[in-house]
Amino acid sequence: MQITYYAGAADAAGTTTAQLDAGDLTATDLLATLGAGDEKLATVLACCSVLVDGRPVRDGSELIAAGSRVDVLPPFAGG
Repeated sequence: MQITYYAGAADAAGTTTAQLDAGDLTATDLLATLGAGDEKLATVLACCSVLVDGRPVRDGSELIAAGSRVDVLPPFAGG
C-alpha cells in the first residue's frame, strides 16, 4: 500500500509518504499497524479520515486491498 500523510498526520509520521508491505487489512488494522510503536502518530491517526483510492472509508471493518493508495487526513480547521 502506498500511504500519503497530510498536515498534522505528516508531522506526526515524520514523512509525507510511506510504503506498507502487507496483505489486505481492515481500515482499523491498517491504522493500528501504521501507529504501532509510535504513540504520537497513533494518537493522531485515531482522529484521522482515510481515503482509499480517492474514496472515503466510513467503516473500520472495511477491507483495504494490498495494492491500494491510502490518504490519511487529520481534521482540518476552518472552511
